[in-house]
Amino acid sequence: MPDAFICDAIRTPFGRYGGALSGVRTDDLAATPIKALMERNAGVEWVEVDDVILGCANQAGEDNRNVARMALLLAGMPPIVPGATINRLCGSSMEAVAIAARAIQCGEAELVIAGGVESMSRAPFVVAKADAAFSRALKLEDTTLGWRFVNPLMKTRYGVDSMAETGENVAEEYHISREDQDAFAYRSQHRAAAAIQSGALAEEICPVTIVQAKGTAVVDTDEQPRPHTTREGLAALTPIVKPTGTITAGNATAVNDGASALLLASETAAKTYGLMPKARVVASAAVGVAPRLMGFGPAPASRKVLRRTGLSLADMDVIELNEAFASQVLAVLRSLGVPDDSAKVNPNGGAIALGHPLGASGGRLVTTAMYQLLRARGRYALCTMCIGVGQGIAMILERVS
Repeated sequence: MPDAFICDAIRTPFGRYGGALSGVRTDDLAATPIKALMERNAGVEWVEVDDVILGCANQAGEDNRNVARMALLLAGMPPIVPGATINRLCGSSMEAVAIAARAIQCGEAELVIAGGVESMSRAPFVVAKADAAFSRALKLEDTTLGWRFVNPLMKTRYGVDSMAETGENVAEEYHISREDQDAFAYRSQHRAAAAIQSGALAEEICPVTIVQAKGTAVVDTDEQPRPHTTREGLAALTPIVKPTGTITAGNATAVNDGASALLLASETAAKTYGLMPKARVVASAAVGVAPRLMGFGPAPASRKVLRRTGLSLADMDVIELNEAFASQVLAVLRSLGVPDDSAKVNPNGGAIALGHPLGASGGRLVTTAMYQLLRARGRYALCTMCIGVGQGIAMILERVS
């Protein structure tokens, strides 16, 4: 079976909700890292790209009508190149990378761009159509995050807990204390601050140029990190689910904007276009879990992909575990037998510090893991994340350069 190699990977900075990237249309945001890949890999005949696959969780606003197709055209790719948008909620862009890798491994593609986008700032309100003639009822839903137009049967069978409520459920189910959650959040912020200061994150980021009335602005750094976070400040925050709860704005991820894109190629395509493979996609796996405990999904997903490859956690030199909530990260790590403060886990900080633009985050995890493997000269990386409505996804990379 042919190997699927990641030859390049890039992402935009991640912006805060209503922040520096909120003025950028979602399809333009998605086009930005694709265009960067094209500029960085000038030897590629872009007309030969077999597909562009982007993940996106919302698809209700400027990301509608197949944002992958819109983005590749806006980036200047030849119109002959097709595009597809897929949705596995938070895991969408990791799924996009997995689909691209499978196509290459199956011999159905040689060159694929995969990634994802989410502009949560620009997610629209949507209105349901009337369900009766001359109806004067109006149902308005916010598409930024979470459930909308809930099926009563789904609510009866599984509940429709909000993301924060699922984080609280995991904390209670797996006995994760507020103190331990805050300690993890503190480490995430300070690891991210150190990575930004050292320039480690800069190599995976392409700047976004924003044309404004008074000139242009360039955004080239993640906007979400709070480098001056203190343990005392985290401890002072009020729980957001219930007064006796443990989930706060400090130990949970935020609502963000961003995009990611990776260039995957077969060995033949890499040689043809002078590309340097950096990592091999070894395998991926997805699982389902109870929706109310969605944050625990990375644990069974990681076990599944490890079984599939015959590898163990001890073989992993880097673990990129998306930080939807500190509670679910700690529950997953403890289930897998990994220390809370392991230096292998999110060594450059995670989503609590960097942010979580849903459809872009999986691509960010794979990108960050690849560059960390190259810096550390490690061999294997595990990327994994939880997914709304109760799923988990995981992927293993192997450094090849």
